Amino acid sequence: MATEINIPKLGMSMKEADLTGWKFNEGDWVEKEAVVLTIETEKTEWEVESMGAGFLHILVTVETGARQPVGAVVGQLAETEEELKALQAESGVVATQAASEKPKPAAAKPAAPVAAGGKGERVRISPVAKKMAAESGIDISQVGGTGPGGRITKTDIELAIETKASAPAASAPANEWSGDMFDGKRVKESVSIKTGMRKAIAHHMQQSLLSSAQLTITGEMDMSAMKNLRGEFLKQEEMLQTRITYTDIFVLAMTKALQAHPIINSSLIDDEIKIWEDIHIGVAVAIMGDSVLDSGLIVPVLRNADQKPLPEISKELKVLVQAARAGTILPDDVRGSTFTITNLGGTSGTYGFGTPIINQPESAILATGPITDRAVVRDGEIVARPIMTYSFTFDHRVIDGAPASLFMAYLTQLVENPGLMLC
Repeated sequence: MATEINIPKLGMSMKEADLTGWKFNEGDWVEKEAVVLTIETEKTEWEVESMGAGFLHILVTVETGARQPVGAVVGQLAETEEELKALQAESGVVATQAASEKPKPAAAKPAAPVAAGGKGERVRISPVAKKMAAESGIDISQVGGTGPGGRITKTDIELAIETKASAPAASAPANEWSGDMFDGKRVKESVSIKTGMRKAIAHHMQQSLLSSAQLTITGEMDMSAMKNLRGEFLKQEEMLQTRITYTDIFVLAMTKALQAHPIINSSLIDDEIKIWEDIHIGVAVAIMGDSVLDSGLIVPVLRNADQKPLPEISKELKVLVQAARAGTILPDDVRGSTFTITNLGGTSGTYGFGTPIINQPESAILATGPITDRAVVRDGEIVARPIMTYSFTFDHRVIDGAPASLFMAYLTQLVENPGLMLC
């Protein structure tokens, strides 16, 4: 009996995943526990191991059905070649031929186009061929199908693409592609964001800006007392069993500020402002890979942060950050945040501000900059102090300017007088 290959459930809240690639081809022999498939959920890619050994029969390809629900059967492992052939026949898959034996379809010929009013015969085309045609600008009404019943196949579209490429090229208008040139500029590299982390980030950030009224206020915090406090924590690292970071302390301060200003810990859902009882802090983690596709941002969530002491906050954050950077973080660990902090201090050593984008469906996000020595006036004298910049973005549909300013004033007071966090 064939062994099924399913989309695994990696967390309680996981409902679906993107199928990003098969590690074997149709008909290949796969050993038990070999990585047979890769899937992606919440910007994290996972390797799916086979539950048994056998000949691979692919039911769902990346091209025909990338998004799949949890538990969906996307492939099978046949025990024998005879069983593989039976499975292929059942699903209408023909065993892959060698490239040299691959048949060439008949020359493309005009097919009866579908009338605008809905009359005429519908163009029959496979999902893969339809996707290829759309990406290559091929008019399917002008392609003859060689599949069963005149269905247009992938091979038909490939031939149409070859025919189009061999046709005399017209001069490219200004501001349009011409080979590896665009408006007189040479292309160094083209990176597709149709899948992967960059696709998720691009979609999430664009939707955030389109769906909310975002406004950013900026300011500075004097980190003198905070630096002294952290210095004391570092001396007690062995006793605390963790190395306290500025981010750890900021998470603790944020929980106190959100408790005092609950409107910031809210979301606008279905025309209702939901003020959350739970305080789940998201901490943005930069993933610096070797290429654009390997780099990005993941936001692990520290749940019920207001109920945890500082050493526990520090330990849990380290585990989450390590999992995020190793690509092993679970879907449940990046969902459900009520407020997000992003620290730019580790990647930028210069004084400055930014405009962070809200992590939907939250109503606000805080970005902190690096700590740099700045000239400030204290008691009528110009002195040097360690100053940290901040940028606080909030959804003006939920939070007005006055509550936002009061919230940041309260948070600044906690940071500049960290002893208040014990109250």
